[in-house]
Amino acid sequence: MTTGFNYAPLSDRELLGRLIGVRAATRLYQGSLQPLFTGGDASEQEKCAVARELVRRWLHEEIKRDTLLSAPAAVREYLRIHFAGRDYEAFVVILVDSQNRLIAVKELFRGTLTQTSVYPREVVKEALTRSAAAVIFAHNHPSGVAEPSRADETLTQALKQALSLVDVRVLDHFIVAGATVLSFAERGLL
Repeated sequence: MTTGFNYAPLSDRELLGRLIGVRAATRLYQGSLQPLFTGGDASEQEKCAVARELVRRWLHEEIKRDTLLSAPAAVREYLRIHFAGRDYEAFVVILVDSQNRLIAVKELFRGTLTQTSVYPREVVKEALTRSAAAVIFAHNHPSGVAEPSRADETLTQALKQALSLVDVRVLDHFIVAGATVLSFAERGLL
């Protein structure tokens, strides 16, 4: 699909200028896009948040259109956008049908800066309620370090075991830390 616009050659500052104005972009952009979602006045923050939400929704459409296993890059990008700017841990379950098509994305648990409590009973309940055949887990590490902790590995195994009792497969567990998205499946941790 061609839009007639080629924004790829523009610098981050120039592109941002198209969204919030050249003055605001020059004032806010200091070599990183991160402050755009945490700094500036309310109007500038809102415009950036609206842009991020539009991108999140577009990626949600992309992963809903195809099977999740045929669009792993879209899933990663969706998760990066979903968790962007959060200063607390959150745990998401992506529920899919028997053809690996998206049923729903549900943020089940929200915690603090360093941890969140996840209850297997609630995960199983959600999977059964939505008639999911499989799930993908994702949570973020606001610290910026994507490495799984021992607790992350233990939780994943406990959830996998609980879901296997009701014939729901665990396809993957992602940890999102800023721009880094780590896959348990790729690491051989499932």
